[in-house]
Amino acid sequence: MTDESALTKATARASRAQRLIEDDLLAEAFTSLEAAYIAAWRATKIDDTPAREKLFLAINVVGKVRDHLEKVVSDGKIAQAELKALAETAERKKRFGII
Repeated sequence: MTDESALTKATARASRAQRLIEDDLLAEAFTSLEAAYIAAWRATKIDDTPAREKLFLAINVVGKVRDHLEKVVSDGKIAQAELKALAETAERKKRFGII
């Protein structure tokens, strides 16, 4: 990623994702959904394979949403570092009269 506007968008998205990760209500929703799915999965009858498979998928989807938010935050940190490097390069060029 070297497009400055894309880097800026990535850092803004990371900030939003970080706020979501830190949001108590969303964390509670993830926790309660996961617990409910696990409880329902454990309560299935031995011959109810389709229900267990659906609940297994539901449990994994909750984790994938969490993972996605964490990836957005991570990508934003990388973008922030790239923006900082671009600014430092521009400053050096300006200082030495290259620009």
